[in-house]
Amino acid sequence: MAEISLKQLKAFCSVAISGNLGVSAEQLFLTRGAVSQAIKGLEEQLQTELFERRQQRLYLNRQGQLLRPLAQQMLAQHQSILGLFLPGESMGELRLGASHTIGNYLMPNLLATSLSPLLKQARISLGNSAQLQQQLLDYQLDLALVESENIAPSLQRLLWRQDEMVLIAPPDSDWLAESIDWEVLSRQRWVLRERHSGSREQFDYHLAPKLTATPPITELGSLEAVVRSVMAGIGVSLVSRLACEQALQQGLVRQQPLPQPLYRRLSLVCQPGSAALPVVKATIEALQCVTD
Repeated sequence: MAEISLKQLKAFCSVAISGNLGVSAEQLFLTRGAVSQAIKGLEEQLQTELFERRQQRLYLNRQGQLLRPLAQQMLAQHQSILGLFLPGESMGELRLGASHTIGNYLMPNLLATSLSPLLKQARISLGNSAQLQQQLLDYQLDLALVESENIAPSLQRLLWRQDEMVLIAPPDSDWLAESIDWEVLSRQRWVLRERHSGSREQFDYHLAPKLTATPPITELGSLEAVVRSVMAGIGVSLVSRLACEQALQQGLVRQQPLPQPLYRRLSLVCQPGSAALPVVKATIEALQCVTD
């Protein structure tokens, strides 16, 4: 039986993402027929179909889903070999995801550090932590920087850094005190991020159980909108210090001290097979060296 080729695995992984032979052909600089033949040859060698067609699109079947992580790992190992012995070989494009707090408040500084050569070659997309994890599971991202404590079991997680959460209120709030009053907070309107976001997780887990009643909640999909809403007197919120530090310094919002500082962990998350990709490995190592 003929050996499985890298060309076949590249075609398979590309079609698994795009679902379209024509799109994958353009990405791989091959003809549509060449991609089709590569997939067909792989299926013949494995003696099983790997895709099913629905509405002019190709979807992985059960056998294809089993093959996908192994194929990704083999391609990553191949790229690692090239990077080890051919330093001039391109590490490839990085598909990087970042949660909104990280993307809006940490990413600009990261782009100005020693990470710049890596991140300038990256396609960076923002989303909440749940969305980014789903994109990793769907192989649409290579690496994600997330705020959530709830990480899918099949993903690999590396702790990165801490992020302080701050309870903020409008500047004219006359009920603020050194000691927190949960009954008073229960009567306030809360302005929060959507469910499944990292910031909302912190409120649901740490603050909501302490409130004496279920408060009215306004959900917004943007951290900036949340902070601006608090500035406008709409309600109170729990946000990252990264998002509200400037507003605090300018007196546009006020901080209600919590009984004890509340920190969450920011993490680097990827598929186990993607961790060996040279560009992912290099980015993880560089991020772990960044402390400020």
